[in-house]
Amino acid sequence: MPGYETPATPAPGEPAPVKILIAGGFGVGKTTLVQTISEIEPLRTEERLTAAGVGVDDLEGIESKNLTTVAMDFGRITLTDAGVVLYLFGTPGQERFWFMWDDLLGGALGAIVLVDTRRLDRSFAAVDFFESRGLPFVVGANCFHGEQPYTAEEIGAALHLRDPNTPVLMLDARSRTDVRASLLALLDVLIDQARQAPAPATPAPATG
Repeated sequence: MPGYETPATPAPGEPAPVKILIAGGFGVGKTTLVQTISEIEPLRTEERLTAAGVGVDDLEGIESKNLTTVAMDFGRITLTDAGVVLYLFGTPGQERFWFMWDDLLGGALGAIVLVDTRRLDRSFAAVDFFESRGLPFVVGANCFHGEQPYTAEEIGAALHLRDPNTPVLMLDARSRTDVRASLLALLDVLIDQARQAPAPATPAPATG
């Protein structure tokens, strides 16, 4: 996205830039997660929910929500020990804004799919999106009120994850420690996949 693209290559000694998406259904805590971890004042594109959304936006279980992301959230966090600077792009959760997800996908290396187990059905679309596009991701089960009645195994089974090894993590989107641990877990997934990727074929020497 213009003005928020990650730099192509880092300067010598600088952390490597990595673009990460924070995705999930409506009201699962994406804006909170970006705001919790960002080392800069995050860019937020929130608008007040109005009567225009009645019958369109599903507020069941989140009746007190009065703001929603209409474009994206943007934040940045430098993980010095990992040698990277993460550029975090939070996707809009409402179905009428999903057309923007493919635009935000460009240049991303991975994602955190944030879920609310009280309304798990709203997370299926995000899981399907990244599985169909082959982008590595981890699932973050947001523990609202500090509670989570389900195990990681139960959540993974309910989401019908294609890859049973996809990490399912418990986190509180308001906890900087939890969010940081989830980002590091995603980086571990990206590193493992890079190691397992087949080496490019060596071209045959020219003859003649």
